[in-house]
Amino acid sequence: MTGEEAAAQLGWSASKVSRIETGQAVGTADLGRLLDLYEVTGFDRDALNHLARSVEEHRRGWWDAYADTLGHGYAEMIKLEAGAKSERQYVPTLVPGLLQTAAYATEIIRSSLLDAPEDEIRQRVLVRTKRQRELTKGDPLELAVVLDEAVLRREVGRPELMKEQLSHLAEMADLPNITLQVLLFTNGPHPGITTGFTILQSPGVIATEVVYLENLTKELFVWDSNEIVRYSRTFDSLREIALEPAESIALIARTAKQLR
Repeated sequence: MTGEEAAAQLGWSASKVSRIETGQAVGTADLGRLLDLYEVTGFDRDALNHLARSVEEHRRGWWDAYADTLGHGYAEMIKLEAGAKSERQYVPTLVPGLLQTAAYATEIIRSSLLDAPEDEIRQRVLVRTKRQRELTKGDPLELAVVLDEAVLRREVGRPELMKEQLSHLAEMADLPNITLQVLLFTNGPHPGITTGFTILQSPGVIATEVVYLENLTKELFVWDSNEIVRYSRTFDSLREIALEPAESIALIARTAKQLR
């Protein structure tokens, strides 16, 4: 049975099967379906299930302590991000979570969750700041971001808060593993105008990618290789028309100075 045939029978994308076959961890539920499909029974089945449970236990991370606060999709994204080699983001409205100050994150989370209790808001801000460790660890995440100019112009909180956030953006963009570009209003319509997105790439001999999307009520993952290619080409197009990194940092710095 080829990977494509297995995927068709399981109702999965071929890229998901490929990801499992190239050494990415597989959850116990997905493993059970694979074992049924391949008619694995007896000792082999028991041994594989035991191994899968052991791997899941070993791979639990700091985010598991916040399971009651985080949705399943967001927790899965954090897990993928923690194991990723690189992350590419197009952000149309907000500073991305990895580059937010705690004060900015608090304002954004409070406004988006409406009537959420303060304890939940604080926990979510803490999760966001812990995610940011990926940018400064020993083998840091490579981050490339295209920001719409609207991100710089939308004032979040008091002017001092926004000024702090923009200054933080400029400082983070100086790190060797971070590339930041601004897409100007004057660029007009562009390939990513309908939505923001994140492309996560995992390390390995055969690198695998997934696109992460979020909306008001849920998070979505795109594993289909043809769709991922479209997102990747869109990101490349946005980088071509956006300001160069040095020009982008200069614009961010000027915008911060204009805030009073």
